[in-house]
Amino acid sequence: MSIPRLFTEHDLREGAAIPAAPGQGRYLGAVMRKREGDAVLLFNGRDGEWRGRIASIRKDDASLLPESRIRPQLPSAGPILLVAALKRDAMEWVVEKATELGARAIRPVLTTRAVPDRVNRARLSLIAREAAEQCERLDVPELAEAAPLHAVLDAWDAATPLIVAAERREAAPLASLLTGPVPALLIGPEGGFTGPELDALARHPFVAMASLGPRILRAETAAVSALAIVQAIRGDWAHHSPTIGTGE
Repeated sequence: MSIPRLFTEHDLREGAAIPAAPGQGRYLGAVMRKREGDAVLLFNGRDGEWRGRIASIRKDDASLLPESRIRPQLPSAGPILLVAALKRDAMEWVVEKATELGARAIRPVLTTRAVPDRVNRARLSLIAREAAEQCERLDVPELAEAAPLHAVLDAWDAATPLIVAAERREAAPLASLLTGPVPALLIGPEGGFTGPELDALARHPFVAMASLGPRILRAETAAVSALAIVQAIRGDWAHHSPTIGTGE
């Protein structure tokens, strides 16, 4: 049976027991049928990945004992994904897949044609955490509160290029724009950005418009496609070397 892999907010140190997060005790006992002494893998986004064991477990309560580090922590170098707020199922799917694809941060954006006017950040953060546990990444992407597009642009750090998927404007292919630093990606809502929104975006020197091909994509498809292109050309798909099991 597979070894459960769990994210924790606590520091990971050899021999220093930590409490399981809410829900993890029940997952270990009722779902995975694990017992005291069984192996677990632990990570927190700071201290690398650790092999450990269940120190105690009772109903929803458990404590976990880190024993040895098996992977060092590496800087998170993936792209930032900004995505217009979508319907719940689509938004949850985007967060899950963006986590698997290595986005280092996910920022919901409120636009004219965005469906909801708010986003369930707690729910999306849980989805990101579970996806990180499953895909063996060493951190969980930052999940920001939803913010209006104009506020995002006003606060943007111009040192990070922002590439906008603009399917209804003349624009260069995304792959041709990936010659500098790893950019952030902005994906619009179903129906796309409005003309005034695109005009406002184009006025900023750090913004570039990009095409994702000859077809009109759903927002969630566009997000996954854009992340895959960036990761394949400039991200960790292009520079990956296996480290699992190498220890220290």
